[in-house]
Amino acid sequence: MGFGVADGPPASVRERERREYADRSWRSAAPLRLSLAGGGSDLAGYSDTFGGAVINVTIGRYAYAHLRLLENPVVVMEACDAGIVETSDLGSEPPNTQLPLHWGVYRRVLHDFNDGVPFGTHIRTFVDAPLGSGLGASSALTVAIVEVFRAALELPLGRYDIAHLAYAIERFDLGLPGGKQDQYASAFGGVNFIEFLPGDRVVVNPLRLNNAVLLDLQSSMVVCFSGQARKSQEVINEQVSALAEKHPDAIQKFHQLKDDAFAMKMALLRGDLREAGTILDRSWLAKKGTAANVSNPLIEHLLEVAHKHGAFAGKISGAGGGGFIVFFADPESKPTLMRSLDEAGGKSDSIVLSTGGVEAWRTSI
Repeated sequence: MGFGVADGPPASVRERERREYADRSWRSAAPLRLSLAGGGSDLAGYSDTFGGAVINVTIGRYAYAHLRLLENPVVVMEACDAGIVETSDLGSEPPNTQLPLHWGVYRRVLHDFNDGVPFGTHIRTFVDAPLGSGLGASSALTVAIVEVFRAALELPLGRYDIAHLAYAIERFDLGLPGGKQDQYASAFGGVNFIEFLPGDRVVVNPLRLNNAVLLDLQSSMVVCFSGQARKSQEVINEQVSALAEKHPDAIQKFHQLKDDAFAMKMALLRGDLREAGTILDRSWLAKKGTAANVSNPLIEHLLEVAHKHGAFAGKISGAGGGGFIVFFADPESKPTLMRSLDEAGGKSDSIVLSTGGVEAWRTSI
């Protein structure tokens, strides 16, 4: 006897379908990051000559990717947060894609790991922050997509490989401007001192901070979205031009940014957050000297308001021009600080530090 509509398929059939779906479906999550010091010295125009260094921390905001392998000869790319869906037959791509990161990773995976042979797949993504936020969201999204392909296809990629591949896709395949720190921060997670050496060498040094220092750091930090997605391409292009022309003032500012990364490392290892705040402010002044559009009147207004209402340090996280500002403040001052920032036109929030890097898993949903 067949089963009725109300009853649905037998439990054995439902379980088999669930297992088959899980065998072809994976998810990944890659953390976003806050840059504390050294950002900019990871640009190839600087690090390839002088070597760069950064300090960054990952936070409890993520880029997510969901991959399902399809039997149908079709590729579907979907950015759920942007409401964009692009569908193409195997072997072709939309001529004017709005999802270059999605297609860029897929194209590279085919080239490097599948002899260029396309296969049906559906990629769905979303990010816990807007692209252009200064939290490394774009690179975290690339890392998340690379990782979900790694898991689904059992690719021989470690964390360094994932970060380097994401960097190569963004900078070389797609020609997007930027440095190297975001991919490595998202791949490894935690609090990291990362060195960028000539010859495209990268060394990730996790900082083993005392738990009390981590709690102090987390409880003292406030982020504030300026309400403006940053125009990083303009800022980075100006920085790259200054480096290419060997402009002495700009190069000196990049030297200061790198030196501040080393100083921030020692301050955090000592648990001296007041000194870390002094370095944060000093780095902000140096960063503003690398390009004309790093700051703007709204950013300066929010910084001024913050310092009047409890913040003892603050700087833009990322290239500048907009996005998120990160502040240090005594925890008891945070309610007043956050209320003042919101009244001044920002959108403030506390953060939770994350200790892990990108991860992928099989899913049945």
